[in-house]
Amino acid sequence: MEPVSTIQGRAIPYGAKNVDTDVIIPAHWLKTISREGLGKGAFETVRAQPGNVFDDSAYAGAPILIAGDNFGCGSSREHAAWALLDLGIAAVIAPSFSDIFSGNAFKNGILTVELPQEQVDRLLEVAQSDPVTIDLDTQTVTTPFQDRFAFEVDPFRKHCLIGGLDEVALTLERDAAISDYESRHAQQMPWLARGTTEKVA
Repeated sequence: MEPVSTIQGRAIPYGAKNVDTDVIIPAHWLKTISREGLGKGAFETVRAQPGNVFDDSAYAGAPILIAGDNFGCGSSREHAAWALLDLGIAAVIAPSFSDIFSGNAFKNGILTVELPQEQVDRLLEVAQSDPVTIDLDTQTVTTPFQDRFAFEVDPFRKHCLIGGLDEVALTLERDAAISDYESRHAQQMPWLARGTTEKVA
């Protein structure tokens, strides 16, 4: 997982409320177990509409998505987070998120930023023409117009995102303790270490 610290650039001013995971990535894209290529199907029904914001060249490569309340509701499919990553999204700003989506986003290195609706509205306005900056270290969202919005983030999630630590990396951080336990366990119950169910006298 790539470390997340400062995310800066154009933000896609989507703003829609109650966007479920089927909108983020339709069900017929779920046949794959690969994380690659899902960006092509991200927001497929929205992109089918002429003049949609996702296909606007002004937001090509934008690392931030600004959405409405209850973003990521619906099913628990992790493919929604994969699709956003493949689309190039590193952070989503919204008034609220589905708990399951928020958890999936975090586990895949996507920062979810909750801000009050009026602040989200201001960012939607700024995003029409200017970049937005998210600083995870200071937990702030800023604009070139001196807007500065503070957000809360779980300390554990912040630690993991800044360090680029996924579940595997977190386990490896405890490698010495795990090895010590396995060594003691093998000495105390050697019949298990040898792969037999018979105890050694």
